[in-house]
Parts: sequence; C-alpha cells; structure tokens
Amino acid sequence: MYPERPAGLAFGGDYNPEQWPREVLEEDAALMREAGVNLVSLGMFSWALMEPAEGRYDFGWLDEILDRLHAAGVAVDLATPTAAPPAWFVAAHPDVLPVTREGVRIGFGGRQSACSSAPAFREATARLVRALGEHYRDHPAVAMWHVHNEYGAPLGECYCEHSVAAWRGWLRATYQEISALNDAWGTTFWGQTYTDWSQIDAPRFNHTVVNPAQRLDYARFSDGQHREHYALQRDILRELTPHLPVTTNFAGTVNCKSTDLWQWARELDVVANDHYLRAEQPDNHIDLAMSADLARSVAGGAPWMLMEHSAGAVNWQPRNLAKRPGEMRRNSLAHVARGSDSVLFFQWRASRFGAEKFHSGLVPHAGTDSGQWREVVRLGADLRRLAGVRGSRVRAEVALVWDWESYWALELDWRPSVDLSFRERMDAFYEALWREHVTVDFVHPSADISGYRVVVAPSAYLLTEAGAKNLHRYVEAGGHLLVSYFSGIVDEHDAIHPGPHPGALRELLGLSVEEFHPLRQDETVPLTTEPGTEDLRGRIWSERVRPAGAVTVRAFAAGPDAGHPAFTRHDLGAGTAWYLSTAPTGGRALRDLLGQVLDRAGVSRPRGLPEHLELVRRGRHVFLINHGDEPVTVEGVTGVSVFDGERCDGRVTVAAGAVTVVEEIPRPEGERA
Repeated sequence: MYPERPAGLAFGGDYNPEQWPREVLEEDAALMREAGVNLVSLGMFSWALMEPAEGRYDFGWLDEILDRLHAAGVAVDLATPTAAPPAWFVAAHPDVLPVTREGVRIGFGGRQSACSSAPAFREATARLVRALGEHYRDHPAVAMWHVHNEYGAPLGECYCEHSVAAWRGWLRATYQEISALNDAWGTTFWGQTYTDWSQIDAPRFNHTVVNPAQRLDYARFSDGQHREHYALQRDILRELTPHLPVTTNFAGTVNCKSTDLWQWARELDVVANDHYLRAEQPDNHIDLAMSADLARSVAGGAPWMLMEHSAGAVNWQPRNLAKRPGEMRRNSLAHVARGSDSVLFFQWRASRFGAEKFHSGLVPHAGTDSGQWREVVRLGADLRRLAGVRGSRVRAEVALVWDWESYWALELDWRPSVDLSFRERMDAFYEALWREHVTVDFVHPSADISGYRVVVAPSAYLLTEAGAKNLHRYVEAGGHLLVSYFSGIVDEHDAIHPGPHPGALRELLGLSVEEFHPLRQDETVPLTTEPGTEDLRGRIWSERVRPAGAVTVRAFAAGPDAGHPAFTRHDLGAGTAWYLSTAPTGGRALRDLLGQVLDRAGVSRPRGLPEHLELVRRGRHVFLINHGDEPVTVEGVTGVSVFDGERCDGRVTVAAGAVTVVEEIPRPEGERA
C-alpha cells in the first residue's frame, strides 16, 4: 500500500520544528511552498515532548505544526519517536540501555538507546504509539506512519539480560529440542555440548573465536527482535488507522549489515530507504545506484521511497565533503530513475545545535540567498515535471544474488583469507555491470529468478540446499548463471557441505575444488590470454579446480594453480553455468569476462557510451545522467525531453554534470521530423 498523498513524486524531508522558535516556523511554510515541498517526516525524535512524564501526553504543540503544514498543502509522514527514549524513562528503567558484546552498558544521550527486547521499553512503546495513533487517526495532514528510525544502526545486537532471556526463548522455539541445537551448532567441537537451555548465553566477547553457528543464529535473533518491536507498533497503527500505510526507514540497503531486508520487506506497507554518499569514495554515484537498485528489489520491483539523503555535506564521515554544483540533482534523480517515488532529505533546516549541526539541510545555515537553496527550488520544479513517472517500474534482464545471512556468515572469524569480503565481490560485479550500462535487480537465492537472462552470484558462501536447487533449476531451464569463488561452501548452520568444495554447487558448475590457495597481500597471478585480448591477472584468490563436465575458458598461467582452470563454462540442460575462481584486476578485466556471459545470454545493452554516462529506463522514461565533465551524445532515444519540452528524434546531448529525462513518445504517423 503506497501512500495516496502527495499525488506526484514526494519532495521534502525530516522536519524538526521543536528546534526552532515560532517566527522561524511561520517562515518555513512559505519556504516549503516556494520549494515545492509536499511531504515531511515529523516527530522522529520527539518522545520527550510528546510524553514529558510517564502517562502524561502533550500533543498540543504538534497539533499546531500539523495544522500549519496542512494549510500549506504539505502532507505528513508522522513518526513514532521510539528511537530516542526520554531521560525520565531511562532514569526509571536503566536496564533498557543496551549492553555491548564486550559487556559494556552504553550511556544515555545517543539514539537507538534502548534494547528492543526489554519489556519496559516494549510496554512504554505500545502505550505511546496507541496514544499517538488515537490522537491523530483522523487528522487530514497525516498521509502515512513512520515507525522508529533506522533499526539496526547503530544498535544491531544487544547482550543485556533481557536479550539473553529472549534469546533462550527464540532458541526453544527454533529448535524445540536441545539435541537439535547441539547438532546444528556442532557443539561436540571444543566440548560445548549443552544439556539445558539455561546454560546457553549470548555469544559474548571471548579471548578466542566463538562458535560461528551460534554467532550466526544470534544475528538472526537480534534482527528478529527489532522486527518484533517494529511489528508491535505497526499492528497498533493498523488497528487505529487501517487506511494509512506504515513503514520504517532502512539505514541504507547496502550499508546496514545487521538487517535482513528480505525479511523486513514482508512487514512493511512500503519500502523506505536512506542513502548517504561516501563523500571521499571515487565514483560514489555507483554505490548510490546499487543502494537504489537493492531498495527496489527488496520492494519486489514496486515503487519505493527515498526517505533520507543529503542536500550537501553530512556530519559523521571522516571528511564531510560538500556536494559540488549539480551533484544533489544528479543524486536525487538517480534514485527516481531506479524506482523511488520520493526525494526526501535529512533534513529540512540545518540545525544550530546538537550532534548534527554540521549536517546540511534543504535550508542551509547560509539561508535562501545561497546556491544550495536555488538548487533545492530547481529540484522541486523538476520533480513536479516528473509526476508522470510515479508508479512506473524498472525492468532488468540481469540479477545479482544477495543474501544477508551469507554476508553475516562470511565475515565471521577464521576464514581462509582476511581479504574475503561480501561487499568487495558484490561491489566489483555491480560496478562492472553499471559500467556496461546494464540495469540489475537483486534476488535472494531462493527467489523466482526464471525471468532473468543472467544471474550472478558474487558471494554466496552460505547457500542452502533449497537455494542451490533453485539455481540448478534456473540453469537447466535455459538460464545463464555466473558464480564467483568461495560460494556454495556452507549450509544455513555454517557447516561445510559434504564432499569437495563447492559442495552445494559442485554438480551445477561441473567441477570440484581440491584446495584453496588464497594469495598474499598485493600478490597477483596471470591468467592465460586469447589473441586480441588484454592480459588478465587475478588477485585475492586462487584454487585448484578439477573439471567434471565444465570446460576451461581461461586458466591460471602461473602461481600455485598454474595450468588449472580459472574461468569455466558448464552447459547444463538448456542453460550454462560459469565459474570464476579469482578476482580479475585492472582495466576492463572483469567486464570482459562478464561480457562473454552477457553476450552468450543475449543481454542487450548500449554500446559505445562513456562509462560516466548513467542510462536507466523506468517505464516509458529514459534517464540520462552525465557524471562527467564533458557533454555526451546518446543515440537511439526518441521522445520529448521532460524538463524543456524539446522533441528528441534519435539523438540526445546531455551537458556535463547534467540530467536529461526523455519520455519516449513515438511521433504520430505521418508527422514529419
């Protein structure tokens, strides 16, 4: 259920009127109209004002704000303020403060400062949310509900006494019998066998490695506790306001490791995501695109909401670089291109005090006589012109397998190399596809993938039998699967699949791995080359591959596995499974190997475009985003330019640093160009 209001694309952001005097608030309504703001998130961290003492609620100040916004034509995404419990509550219930894995109880004064398992916190949450829902159930300004804020960041896991009690209950419900838990965790190793549930503690800090299966389950449990806390609030709000959608904002799809968003998506009426550029990262717009594509995928392809990003600098990175002219516009429209029906920011007005006073706002400290404010006003106008994009979808022929449980398991202790990283391989393959101008979806390994020409599994270390069978069926039915190294290694309990690696994928890939040979830091090994192709080298990883049906496309030319396969192809049924046993480095290395898979699968993509030109089709709109310093001419685009109304007949020139959106409308038959 997507919010009905505003009717077009939503534009605005977090609004914190409690930080400002009345004269500023009166100015805000006029400025919002000037900028075209039509949706704000309100009340995110206002528990102390909504409930100044236990059971005494004060919504009068909030009534006035909501009435003023409604009169200005601004809809409200009304938040439950449970991410910031008030001082009086923590003083009365100090046991709600989370405990770290090292055993340190955190202090008051930050956010996410209460354990989701603590009974007192859940009870206070339920009382407050019911009071809030009852008070605003009929207010015309409220368009949707926004529960909490960024679950899992910074509080992923808590190790307090309430968490441990809930953990033991979760284990009982999951395993039923303690013998089943012992089998799943392999507790005969290091003499860890349990005979009673009360013996099981959280996997606290230890002077050596803690049972990896226990840590993996604790990650599942902790994420589930946050979802329970969300569902507690959602269910109350659905009871009181069944006509309003309920959501929470993810702390960045690609950058919040602790939340399994495939699970979260089932609980939300609409997916909402936050994204902040990593300012010093080269080509950080690729990370932005990846986050947006993952948000769309988690939403099942449906429109989603960009709930937060920044107008300029953020306040929490080592060096908080301001955005260059035009960068905010490119960032915003890239999210829209990849499926968002909103462009919302943190925050409306830059704060004068507090931890985020150096974080940018739509209204900067410099005021409205500033380049940033002029860009904000222009963006609002752009979004009004793009109202017809709302509700349309992005189609992709290629999918990347992304599984948070594999992410958690891979990055536990004592793996064959410290260079094994879930994001490193995911980022490498996504970037290669982005530079090939291929739009991708992300999929869970057990999802329906039959509609994709190519599926890539960059980092499927943990793969269940069900997931492996799903990939097998996909290839047999005609799909093209590309798998990267150290995939299919363990099951859902982090236990090695029986037999040689890659156990779950051995038959599908038509090979086995005799031995891993991780490479030293900065070491590379050459691969065999083909006439007319550039030299290829691999880094991070090498292994002794033994074909059993697969054919060698490239081999290692030197190193510990010289003469053995590095890149293989296995024709199976109507499809093909490919395997890459190293990390190609330099230039177009990975792109060239990927290109072979894309070409064999018949994946169409623009040719000859510069790498810095981003091209995405959403519905009948073509988004062309030029991240470079020179203009780019794109062939094969026909329609009307949304921003200036100019007719495009097969050729569009996009200025340096600019964005052009073309609505593909064929010229009426008989009309001359």
